[in-house]
Amino acid sequence: MSKSIVVTGIGATSALGGTAPETWQNLLAGVSGTRRLEHDWVAKYELPVTFAAEAVVRPEEVLPRPQAKRLDPASQFGLIAAMEAWADAGEPEVEPERLGIDFATGIGGVWTLLDAWDTLREKGPRRVMPMTVPMLMPNAAAGNLSLHFGARAFARTVASACASSVESIASAYEHLQLGLADVVIAGGTESAIHPITVASFASMQALSRRNDSPETASRPFSVDRDGFVMGEGAAALVLETEEHALARGARIYARLVGTAVTADAHHITANDPTGAGASRAVRQALEQAGRTPDEVTHINAHATSTPVGDPAEYAALLSVFGDRVHDIPVSATKASTGHLLGGTGAIESVFTILALRDRVAPPTINLVDQDPAIPLKASTEPQKLDAEPQLAICNSFGFGGHNAVAAFASYDA
Repeated sequence: MSKSIVVTGIGATSALGGTAPETWQNLLAGVSGTRRLEHDWVAKYELPVTFAAEAVVRPEEVLPRPQAKRLDPASQFGLIAAMEAWADAGEPEVEPERLGIDFATGIGGVWTLLDAWDTLREKGPRRVMPMTVPMLMPNAAAGNLSLHFGARAFARTVASACASSVESIASAYEHLQLGLADVVIAGGTESAIHPITVASFASMQALSRRNDSPETASRPFSVDRDGFVMGEGAAALVLETEEHALARGARIYARLVGTAVTADAHHITANDPTGAGASRAVRQALEQAGRTPDEVTHINAHATSTPVGDPAEYAALLSVFGDRVHDIPVSATKASTGHLLGGTGAIESVFTILALRDRVAPPTINLVDQDPAIPLKASTEPQKLDAEPQLAICNSFGFGGHNAVAAFASYDA
């Protein structure tokens, strides 16, 4: 028997704000989180890209110093977002064996790893911290959340590049459906704005190079888009069975009605230009939800602002929705937050949920000259959604050919 899975808590920390409400407010206001990087290493390494969307509230401003010192920045951001989501959910009373963690990252503790390498080279092995491996491992965020919340059902990590956190939400959905937990904290985190990642992404021509205009660099669907902007932060959802949520009198944001994960098997970095794998993921998520494409009222697109990625996603959506896709309000929120890599699907799921709650699709900023080959209904202003029950999808695609989709419905749907 299929269980109804609901969202009872949300949390986020990003380039737009240190909390989910602040991030959402600034997203609707059309704020850009992209700024020039004020670090010595930008000039030291003569980086070709000098900007990114760093989280506006630094972890050391939120976490106690002893706790922060034992966590890589990625785990720090993950803990901050999860604590906010848990408090927002009313700190559910749940047996530890019925509480699970499913928290993702695309890269993990890159700062810890590379700082330790510098220490080894400059000062020798005795100066490398004993906590280095527990801090750099990709499952560090999930493990530390399990410790913090006393979650004993499971503590899982998905690492599928930029699809990671929607895959974690899909995994949480499956575990709740299987009855392996009553409550799951799901989401994703990333803190990888580092000289090596900036240089590497720039080398593969993936990043925008608009150093003279950072705030407008990310331009999804635009005819002059030239790459993505690196982002930073984390987001978390508290998911639980509707039965459990109602029994404790929880406030419910939305239903998670379906998820899907597919693979392209096309190229290690490039999307399948036909969008075949992505379209299968959208279809499967809607089939799992028992819904049809005609019922979808909003799309949060992956839309990285790359020359090849945006058309591939449009091809996938056109395949599923046909000409109707041109009438569905679409939001490309990476224009505001930057691309959070392994955390991007989680924060965009938060945006999708709040869009359903507030009946408004957030704007796609920097969209001045829309590519006529991608005629989606994206707007530079918030788009009002109907008062009727809503159904929305959140798309995430990652290097390696990963495709992940989550379908959310307004709680009245």
